[in-house]
Parts: sequence; C-alpha cells; structure tokens
Amino acid sequence: MIKIHHLGISQSERIIWLCEELGLPYELKHYTRDPVTRLSPPELRQLHPLGAAPVIEDGDLLLGESAAIVEYIITVHGGGRLKLAPEHPDYAAYLYWFHFSNGNLQSVMLRNMTVQRAGLASDHPLLAATRERVERVLALLEARLGQVPYLAGSEFTAADVMSLFSLSTMREFQPLDLSGYPHILAYLQRLGERPAYRQAMAKGDPGLTPKLD
Repeated sequence: MIKIHHLGISQSERIIWLCEELGLPYELKHYTRDPVTRLSPPELRQLHPLGAAPVIEDGDLLLGESAAIVEYIITVHGGGRLKLAPEHPDYAAYLYWFHFSNGNLQSVMLRNMTVQRAGLASDHPLLAATRERVERVLALLEARLGQVPYLAGSEFTAADVMSLFSLSTMREFQPLDLSGYPHILAYLQRLGERPAYRQAMAKGDPGLTPKLD
C-alpha cells in the first residue's frame, strides 16, 4: 500500500486527491508546519534530504516531487487513468498543462509571495514585473478555460490535479484576487465539487476551507 507523507497546507494534497480519484488504498501520515517559520518539521526533513512534501513510500521505494509521484502512481497503480495516451488528440495539450502547473503556475505564485513579503518600496520595478508575470499566467489560464472545461480539453486529467493547489490552497500563503477571471473561478468551483477532491481535503487538511472563489 502507498504511504503518503503529507505536510499540512502543501502540494502533497495533490497526491491524496489523485489516490481518491483513482480509488487506490493508501496510508496517510500527517506532518504539521512549524507555527513560526511555517516550514516542515524535523521528522519530514529526516525522511527526505529536501525536507519537502509530498513524499511517498511504496514498498522499498521512497519518492519525492509531486509531478514524479503523480506520473508514478498513474503508471504503476492507476492503469494509465487520468493521463492521455499519445494517440489521443489532446495528448500534447495534456503534456503542456501538466508541466505548466509547476513550470510556470506554481513558480510564479511562489515568486509573487516572495516579492510581496520582501518589504520593497511600492514603486520598486520588481513588484511591477512580478505583477505583470502573474497577470500573464492567469490570462493564459483564463483564455484556455474559456474554451474547454478542463486544462487538457474535455476530460478531467492529472493536469487538473496538478494545477488546483496553486490557484486555491496557495492563496493561504499570499492572497490573490481572482475576481477578474470568471473562467478560472468557474473551473475552481467545478473541481471543488468533485467528491474525490472533497474527500481528499477532508482527510488531508480537515480544518481548512478550500479557497475556491
């Protein structure tokens, strides 16, 4: 059975959600952030050199990095479900948006959080540059979700599992107004209504109300 090492309010919610969507049994071990630094506790840092979540154990395997874990679980335990095959007409779109989640979306959210907390003067060029980058990323998502219900196209896939955290839970660390992006907000509501997502959040972060608006 897969053992998921889950740090509260973190990207590891993706792995719990994925297992719920696939109907896979798993063991969940919770870790709580340091109340001052909001970093991982020593027990998680002892488990993996980076001290970051998610981490899974599957037999003798210890694996980190959420995208790698998602690929592994889908391929090894999920029978290829929630990913599109190369012959699927939306295969390239699936690949793009799956990797966009950490390659652009999550990285720009982290950059925004860091810059906003840096105490820079309001006219500092880094603030404007970061704001412009956030807006470009969100505009791209808004345009895509105005055309299709899910990032890969008509089907819910792991690309959606990878992307929701950055648009929802990540805003626990740095508020971000999405009121100007109606298609993104409709997408958040659509994903938030999925039973597997609700079950995953109730198990992983029972005291957290998902930011879906």
